[in-house]
Amino acid sequence: MLNDTSSLLAHLQTRRSGKPRDMVAPGPSPEQIEAMLAIAARTPDHGKLFPWRFVTIPDEARPALALKLAEILRSEKADCTPRDEEAAAQFATQAPALVVVLSAPVVPHKIPVWEQELSAGAVCMNLLHAAHAMGFAGAWITGWAAYSDAVRDLFGDASQKIAGFVFIGTPASPLEERPRPALSEIAQQWNPGYGPQG
Repeated sequence: MLNDTSSLLAHLQTRRSGKPRDMVAPGPSPEQIEAMLAIAARTPDHGKLFPWRFVTIPDEARPALALKLAEILRSEKADCTPRDEEAAAQFATQAPALVVVLSAPVVPHKIPVWEQELSAGAVCMNLLHAAHAMGFAGAWITGWAAYSDAVRDLFGDASQKIAGFVFIGTPASPLEERPRPALSEIAQQWNPGYGPQG
């Protein structure tokens, strides 16, 4: 676990996502997942609304989820092939652990829904940081399933959206660094009256 400023900075500088299909055991224990969720919940949340929910998928329930995803894909995709169904099933069973994060905005409320949805995204990022800090790899995935109402109904109600499927496990091989933009490409200094300087 991180215990000083230098290790925290190293954590932030080295975290990167893994590919769920390349994650193997060991995965986090139920106690570790609970600790990760507690860390994830320590996220900016204007109004203290807790506009997000976590649904953990136990090992024994993963095959049932695979069947459900294949069934839903078959009903929603007119040209669905057996290969598509197999991919949907594999999606549900890859990596040792799976947490579904739901955006659950409080409506109506003076806090805009957009701010509440941003908080749900921050929860996903905090969950990835927690997984990395505990020595695991994590991946925040969306894809077709995140935008299917029928899939959403497996985990929540019509007022909610799937913010992402967060897969957690041990990488089968060292994670490769991905290209990162130069700060000069993404950070600018504001100049009053003239807009950003690039």
